[in-house]
Amino acid sequence: MSKVLITDYVHPKLITQLEELGYEPIYEQGFDPNTISEVIDDLTGVIINSKIKMTAAVIAKADKLKFIGRLGSGLEIIDLEAAKSRGIAVINTPSGNCNAVAEHAIGMLLALSNKLLSADSEVRRSMWNREAHRGTEISERRVGIIGYGHTGQAFARRLRGFDPTIVYYDPYVTQIASDVAHNERVDMSMIYNCDIISFHVPLTDETNHMLDADFIEKCTCHPIIINTSRGQVVHTNALINGLTNGQLSGACLDVFENEKPHTYSEDEQNMYNALFSMQNVVVSPHIAGWTHQSLLGIADVLLNRIKRLHQDVDVETSTN
Repeated sequence: MSKVLITDYVHPKLITQLEELGYEPIYEQGFDPNTISEVIDDLTGVIINSKIKMTAAVIAKADKLKFIGRLGSGLEIIDLEAAKSRGIAVINTPSGNCNAVAEHAIGMLLALSNKLLSADSEVRRSMWNREAHRGTEISERRVGIIGYGHTGQAFARRLRGFDPTIVYYDPYVTQIASDVAHNERVDMSMIYNCDIISFHVPLTDETNHMLDADFIEKCTCHPIIINTSRGQVVHTNALINGLTNGQLSGACLDVFENEKPHTYSEDEQNMYNALFSMQNVVVSPHIAGWTHQSLLGIADVLLNRIKRLHQDVDVETSTN
């Protein structure tokens, strides 16, 4: 029987339907990522999250492997050229959790704009400082979306009810849903003129440290920065400097350059201490796409595309 290794928590539907398709799922949530090379040659499929790296060296040992399933959208953990050269389909699932990420980004933006975190904290301590918590509406503000794939479009869709002006930058997107196609496509120079800038991009050489000191210097409206994509898209020290000197008015961050606090160097500890002490910053532990609905959505997307493999239909990789 064809074996499929699953290395992270998934919806039970994924297990049962893989069995119905004739696979033998090997469900190991605590799988040691350092041992992937030892078992890869016995697998027909592998379904992974960010802790497993499908490098060229690993893929070279994958004599039976037909597909790599990614729980989420980020593909920087997979050597795509190596997979392609061996005829291995790479399946990611940005459409499975794009709504969750979009809603989370909106929630963080509302929390920051209305100072909800400090308001909640003070009311719980019997403090009643209304004027200190006067908020700022999203209405009539200019929002720039960098990356207009599944998640960027979902974010735009959820912004509509707040009535901002929405523009987007994406030199690669080719498929835009009709209900968000009316938003204006602009070059990067127009993004710098936005009040709110939200990143929805994959991590590539082009997007690594996309927001740096130079990017911030070009911003004209002291924007709020939202990043729910990949931590390395934002240069953390540059962000802190921009927040400190007022070039940026706030930040909503679900992702970070280092997401393993126990591995922080002394410099990193000092850097994150400075960031997390700022009142104009809202943070969460890479959970934007982490909802009960997205757990099922990701399973459904994976299953549908694995079924297409059985029908000898090419499985194309999606972007954010």
